[in-house]
Amino acid sequence: MFGPRWKLFRLFGIPVRMDASWLFTLLLITWVLASKVFRVALPHLPQLDWWLLGLLTAVAYFTCILLHEMGHALVARSRGIPIRGITLFFLGGVAEMRTEPQSARNEFLLAVAGPAVSLVLAAAFWLLAGYAEAAEWSRSLVVIFGYLAFINLTILLFNLVPAFPLDGGRVLRSMLWGVTGDVRRATYWASLLGQGFSWVLAGAAAFLAVTGDFMGGLFLGLIALFLNDAARSSYRQVLIRQVLAGEPVHRFMDPNPVVVPPTLALRDWVEGYVRRLRRKVFPVAVGGHLEGVISTRALAQYPRDEWDKHTVAEVMRYNLTPVTIPPDADALDALCRMERTGASRLLVADGDRLVGVVSLKDLLRLLHDKLEAEADRAEGAEAQS
Repeated sequence: MFGPRWKLFRLFGIPVRMDASWLFTLLLITWVLASKVFRVALPHLPQLDWWLLGLLTAVAYFTCILLHEMGHALVARSRGIPIRGITLFFLGGVAEMRTEPQSARNEFLLAVAGPAVSLVLAAAFWLLAGYAEAAEWSRSLVVIFGYLAFINLTILLFNLVPAFPLDGGRVLRSMLWGVTGDVRRATYWASLLGQGFSWVLAGAAAFLAVTGDFMGGLFLGLIALFLNDAARSSYRQVLIRQVLAGEPVHRFMDPNPVVVPPTLALRDWVEGYVRRLRRKVFPVAVGGHLEGVISTRALAQYPRDEWDKHTVAEVMRYNLTPVTIPPDADALDALCRMERTGASRLLVADGDRLVGVVSLKDLLRLLHDKLEAEADRAEGAEAQS
């Protein structure tokens, strides 16, 4: 979903990051506010003031988005769901959870937390706008407070649309989950509504574009694309989690992986292993004892003509915690570890003894086989009925 990200700060112990695409939306909102809101509402101000007020209000808008997502994050954490952090990106923000809610009740509480924050913010800014006008504060403050009340109300109403993965869609999924007891089926129907709503937004985006509001159509079109992709991927993630959970890694790992001795020269490793087997990462072991792991990235430390002078032991990685997993771990745990580290292969170790290697290809093969088996069982049940 995200491109380059920068960590900004921590709030309530939760990391807050900014995606590079956020800058585009910040500039877009600043331009819209300066040219279409403050220029009309405050025509007596200099043009530079319109832009400064636009930038200030755009930052306040994203602060409201951050508080909305913080509502989700704090409730999730209170229900025992670990939070990776909150990322601000071009469509707003997202609280990244390490795991999904384990009950319909937790899903409901998590989903309503964000809209509840937006409701409080909308009411607070509406009251501030009214008070500022009655007290004859600066007209600029009245306009800013009024806009923030409007935008928080818009965020609230938009997120309550029952289209997954919007908050309203998550509320709908929690209700379907509670009634059916089947999170997969609940996610399937909620994601279908999410995809349908994305097509409605796409139609509205096309209408705006052909009627002259190209920027509005572009932004709405990006939202439609994001929602469609998010709705599809959310269902896939639930499907993958259900299929892989409970399957121990040792059942489908490669129990006889190719290992590299630490004394091997780098050139011999490249020619005898990397080029022959077309792999980039190899475990380093002696007599079954795991010593380390070596990747082709390590070759950058030495010029090609010096590869004969250096051994695998000199460049191999000794910290194996991120790339090792025990043999009785869930396949789902292995997949999550791969997602976090970017590794396509994990070393399966029992203590310091290498017992196998599991790859992303192995996980995908397991997923494919189990889904085919489920489809065959479903066809057999239909035939019998």
